[in-house]
Amino acid sequence: MDQTIVLLIAIANNIALLTLISLGLAIIFGMMRVINFAHGEFIMLGGYATVLSANHGINLWIAMLVVAPLTVGLIGFVVERLIIRPLYGQIITTMLATWGLSIFLIGAVTTIFGNTVLGVSAPLGNITIGVYSVSIYQLVLIAITAALVGACLFVLNRTRWGLIARGTVQNPTMASAIGIDPTRVYAMTFMAGAALSGLAGGLLAPLSGVIPQMGAAYIARAFVTVISGGSAMVIGTLSAAGILGPTVAILSYAATPVIGEAALLLLAIGLLRVLPRGISGLWQGGR
Repeated sequence: MDQTIVLLIAIANNIALLTLISLGLAIIFGMMRVINFAHGEFIMLGGYATVLSANHGINLWIAMLVVAPLTVGLIGFVVERLIIRPLYGQIITTMLATWGLSIFLIGAVTTIFGNTVLGVSAPLGNITIGVYSVSIYQLVLIAITAALVGACLFVLNRTRWGLIARGTVQNPTMASAIGIDPTRVYAMTFMAGAALSGLAGGLLAPLSGVIPQMGAAYIARAFVTVISGGSAMVIGTLSAAGILGPTVAILSYAATPVIGEAALLLLAIGLLRVLPRGISGLWQGGR
């Protein structure tokens, strides 16, 4: 029984992890059709913002929940203005530009902070389940991810800003005709996606530590999750994480983490083979 409970927690944790690292990418790609190859580095910058601010005396929760998303959101605003905005509609060029940005950010952070692991201790301690020990912070992380998904759905579907953002992305000409500035909406959307990525990095910093190359550990899983989810940004991403996460957790538990990661890729390929429009294509018009 104890083993089953721990496995269920591991499954929920993997679902939360995939959802958390993918939300920022899902917002940027789903709404703006911008393939951001620097997404992993935005996560990395959020981790560094958390660790550095916590080490300078800022409360860890404020560092994770406020400093990290605010810092990376502002960086995203600058990136959109200087790099992304001149390249809208040029998918390949945008991919190359964000790839170059990724390399630049890794090099810059390595030059400033070195190539050593920085970190902070996970708060809240552990709870004992039989002979197993489970981090309370991981349980809190699951709850935070659930709240974050609910907040994204509310903002996108129930607020004026969400309506304007979705309408502008679908028909920028009409939005401009009624007095909405599409470039401003794009900037705010990219900034919001970057802030979500920074929040993910901040929340993951106590679990993994931070190094300049840490983004590489997350970007592939984020892209696989977002693409498998399809065009429904939040619900599609959550649905993909709900399928891919348990697979990784169970196979990692039964075999090795390497097998779990390989299964993630193979399952995603299978899903896209059967559902070319992603999982959300099931309720958005078929395959």
